[in-house]
Amino acid sequence: MTTVLHLITELDNGGAERMLYNLVRASDHRAVRHMLVSMVARGSVARRIQALDIPCFSLGMRPGRPSLFALARLVRLLRRLRPDVLQTWLYHADLMGLIGGKIAGVPHIAWNVRCSDIDLAKYPRSLAVLIRILAWVSGLPDLAIVNSEAGRDAHTCRGYRPKRWEVIPNGFDLEEFSPDPEAKPRLLKSLGAPGDSLLIGLIARFDPLKDHTVFLKASGRVGRAFQEARFVLAGQGVTPSNETLVREVVRQGLDGRVHLLDEREDIPDVMAGLDILVSSSYSEGFPNVIGEAMASGVPCAVTDAGDSRLIVGETGRVVGPKNSESLAKAVCDLIECGAEERARLGRAARERIRRLFDLDSTVARYEKLYLEICGENPAARE
Repeated sequence: MTTVLHLITELDNGGAERMLYNLVRASDHRAVRHMLVSMVARGSVARRIQALDIPCFSLGMRPGRPSLFALARLVRLLRRLRPDVLQTWLYHADLMGLIGGKIAGVPHIAWNVRCSDIDLAKYPRSLAVLIRILAWVSGLPDLAIVNSEAGRDAHTCRGYRPKRWEVIPNGFDLEEFSPDPEAKPRLLKSLGAPGDSLLIGLIARFDPLKDHTVFLKASGRVGRAFQEARFVLAGQGVTPSNETLVREVVRQGLDGRVHLLDEREDIPDVMAGLDILVSSSYSEGFPNVIGEAMASGVPCAVTDAGDSRLIVGETGRVVGPKNSESLAKAVCDLIECGAEERARLGRAARERIRRLFDLDSTVARYEKLYLEICGENPAARE
């Protein structure tokens, strides 16, 4: 059996965290044994992982605070647990895992790059420094996994030169995310919205690259054209106390029509209750929310960021990023085409996910890769 220890920055409800959860949940535990370490305190995803009886540890770091003590704890853990593969997720874990893994003598180290191009001017300067350091040392891990072609290209441009790139797209659980005709009435009731409302959603943490401002500007245009439109936003930091969001809601004349739901544990239920899912990001890797909406039978209007166009195909609308007018037009097109056509697009979207991005196929690719880099023959286990 191959043992893989996953090191990740945190285990809150983000895209990388959900993919990691799905990977360890759906994995063949006769072939691969998984363990997890979170750099900061364990979050909501950690509780779900622990419920699977998978060992889950925390280094107890404070966000944004490097710690030699935490590095020493990681080295001790690695020496005690003796994994065959150290799989790191996200930039900070990539660097810490590389240092700790080399000190502890872990046989194989794999990075996992989860984004594409980033406007570094909108983030602390320390992030640009971190990415530059990672580019310098990118030839030291055994390989770098990336979840999108866009991510590989962007990081190659930033100077990454790993021994091997491996592109493994995110996969989606078609049972967890599925159409549910009762989901919209439940969501309308919980929001206190009229029964004839059209629900247009953005499921994303509050982060510059998600471009909530462009979404709200587009929503202003949509809202003026369709009085029945309501806008549902959920994600970490998306709350009524977020002054930036609230100011833009008021500026767009959407007061009372925008619902800021914060981080939710019931995303499959929220997703299935939407009429249209919007992704307004100007930078992405392989966005989970688009695949989750499509698996739920919800048509999408998305910006051409990362691999979003590849995911959506012909089942929705794709426009350029940072353009609220184009995004509004895409949403209006999906409204104007009518419920029957949206349902047809939703069915086509779900079928596209089943055919191209099924979770079992993604998990199988990870497992095969782990066995290969450890010198085992995956075919012998089939």
